[in-house]
Amino acid sequence: MMGVVAPWRWLLALCLRLLFLVPAGVPVRSGDAGFPKAMDNVTVRQGDSAILRCTVDNRVTRVAWLNRSTILYTGNDKWSIDPRVVLVANTKSQYSIEIQNVGIYDEGPYTCSVQTDNHPKTSRVHLIVQVPPQILNISSNITVNEGSTVTLRCLAAGRPEPAVTWKHFSGKSHRFVSDDEYLEISGITREQSGQYECSAANEVAAPAMRHVTVTVNYPPYISDTRNTGASVGQKGTLRCSALAVPLAEFQWYKEESRLSSGLEGVRIENKDHMSVLSFFNVSEKDYGNYTCVASNKLGNSNASVILYGPGAVQNRSSSASTTLAATCLWCSILYSLMKF
Repeated sequence: MMGVVAPWRWLLALCLRLLFLVPAGVPVRSGDAGFPKAMDNVTVRQGDSAILRCTVDNRVTRVAWLNRSTILYTGNDKWSIDPRVVLVANTKSQYSIEIQNVGIYDEGPYTCSVQTDNHPKTSRVHLIVQVPPQILNISSNITVNEGSTVTLRCLAAGRPEPAVTWKHFSGKSHRFVSDDEYLEISGITREQSGQYECSAANEVAAPAMRHVTVTVNYPPYISDTRNTGASVGQKGTLRCSALAVPLAEFQWYKEESRLSSGLEGVRIENKDHMSVLSFFNVSEKDYGNYTCVASNKLGNSNASVILYGPGAVQNRSSSASTTLAATCLWCSILYSLMKF
């Protein structure tokens, strides 16, 4: 039975093509006042439905919608096997079909063909499918050493083709850095670490956005120390701050001896970028110069911090004044000798 039906449908399809398709090299005849008339180009967003309308009149004896060389509908008979294609109107004034859940492969020309008493006539409409921007591939979060070259990628797709931009977020502010899919940073600095945002935009929908975090490693540098005065028997505290990525490890020394928390009446507390050396009960032997050492895998930095007793500041000032006076005395002597 199938062997009988299949050749019959093939023969009918061939006849319809001959009936409705305009031979190559023959211009499309517009008929009276442009009859038949299809819509102008139809633009829809991917996933939406597209309705293709064709205006007809009572002179029409046969009608059909075709996609390129494929027959979709003839009259009320559906030829397309695509369930998304449905007939929505077949009246004396309009012949329309709907394509549901439109995809990019549905884009292209569609032909409304009619047969009148005299001859076939056709009218075309082009279906344009727009696709919202989508970021298909983006670099992973990355950690590099200061001075390295970093290349970030952000590959996007959409119709129309989306414009890709990069922004760098640092703290609460951000700045535009590139309008290309690839962002290259040569000799990256610690100030260029942080979050980078890739944005892909076209007029179809809201921009697509993704983020990449760039971590820049750099050796420690001690940003703040503070000399402290304390009386004998009181509590004394020395502080040392160091900026570094990864976070610095701290050590405290007095002269050549390394200090340990809980020994000799001291406690060392390290948290994030700061180290605190505390003396529970200051004695005379605790006064003097201490060295704070901050280190990570990229290097180290050190600074001196002084614990002094009452009056030490005045004594140091007096000593400085004495040194300045002595210096000026030698200047006077040298000046007198130069006169001779």
